[in-house]
Amino acid sequence: MNDDTPQTDPVPVTSAAGPDVPPDHLAINPRSLHFDGDKLQRGVGIRFKGVVRTNVEEYCISEGWVRVQAGKTMDRKGNPLTLKLSGPVEAWYEDLGENPPVAKAD
Repeated sequence: MNDDTPQTDPVPVTSAAGPDVPPDHLAINPRSLHFDGDKLQRGVGIRFKGVVRTNVEEYCISEGWVRVQAGKTMDRKGNPLTLKLSGPVEAWYEDLGENPPVAKAD
């Protein structure tokens, strides 16, 4: 799937409550406070500014931002450098099939 792959609009859910809605803040880095391996294993889809993104390192729906890796650049500790991009963020679990509930800001 490309970053610009069009996708059918899932059912919007504004409140991030329930087991079928991804958390408000999630990161793929195990050293982060917002890392949750169980939720990541389900597969989380991210739509940022209306485009489905597959290169998101971390996101926050309520604050409206995503972090993406800045090329192949690494910091002095070997971690990838990331850029924080602001805009509307939507998240859903990919294991729920067609039209899953979507978490997005009000």
